[in-house]
Amino acid sequence: MSSTRIRVGVTRRLPASVEARLSDLFDTKLHDRDTPLSAAALVSLAQDVDVLAATLGDKLDAAFFEAAGDRLKLVANFGAGTDHIDIAAANERGITVTNTPSVLAEDAADMAMALIVAVPRRLAEGVRALEDGNFPGWSPTWMLGRRVRGKKLGIIGLGRVGEAIARRARAFGLSIHYHNRSPINPHMEEELEATYWDSLDQMLARVDIVSVNCPHTPATFHLLSRRRLELLQPHAYVVNISRGEIVDEEALADMIEGGRLAGAGLDVYERGAPSEKLLKAPNVVLLPHLASATVESRVEMGERMIINIKMFADGHKPPDRVILGLDANREPNP
Repeated sequence: MSSTRIRVGVTRRLPASVEARLSDLFDTKLHDRDTPLSAAALVSLAQDVDVLAATLGDKLDAAFFEAAGDRLKLVANFGAGTDHIDIAAANERGITVTNTPSVLAEDAADMAMALIVAVPRRLAEGVRALEDGNFPGWSPTWMLGRRVRGKKLGIIGLGRVGEAIARRARAFGLSIHYHNRSPINPHMEEELEATYWDSLDQMLARVDIVSVNCPHTPATFHLLSRRRLELLQPHAYVVNISRGEIVDEEALADMIEGGRLAGAGLDVYERGAPSEKLLKAPNVVLLPHLASATVESRVEMGERMIINIKMFADGHKPPDRVILGLDANREPNP
């Protein structure tokens, strides 16, 4: 399959430089609006292309692949996570799936660290007080937060992103604790001064801040269930920049509202957007999925996606094939 003849369908607006490069290399059908395609439009596009350049908002399930027809041979995902793609169904039809790992770690870690600081120090509450005209002037006892230095940070999933968070957190004086399916390399563990916990329950009961960094899989759905959230100490905070489905969002909101947890910093949500209950909860910093939202990150994602398409078009195995049974974004699965 020659790259000059391969037809690529793009499901969302991408950075201009990425769209230009795609158009130079391939017969590319761009999407002129920054809104998701309907299910019917997604199938129609897939039927007319060799490669579908998909994004997080595209639900590519078994029904989609059944309807896509025989022309589609590659789904080149613009992003690391592929929980919106039925990999098994794609493979059954001989369709390769790729993603863009190793691009988002530093930017995602910056956002996680921002939340790790913002929630204990009550930054969002302070901004709202100013905006609402409720600032009474400096007071020795008004809006007191918690010191970050000296606290225990529990990382669920110490992969690329988790490691980048750990390095930042150490500079802020936090001690690093982590839970994976198995311990990381001993040299890395020593360098990070990280303590491994085989039991997630035991780690949760002992840390002050929890950072969720594992992928969403059937095994990690509601990994932080109501029962596990109740293991946290009342002064603890939850930070999640990974996938919303990993945390029982309703239970989290209930516990914050009832004073059984001190707060949370979230960039992802169980149902795509924060619930009304979560929006009303005190000391919660809510962001609109900004962890990877830098110009540099999105351009690098596009470049990585193009490499996968080009390698596939030239008859080679793409470097970022998603292999069934392995975590799509190469992060450890607790």
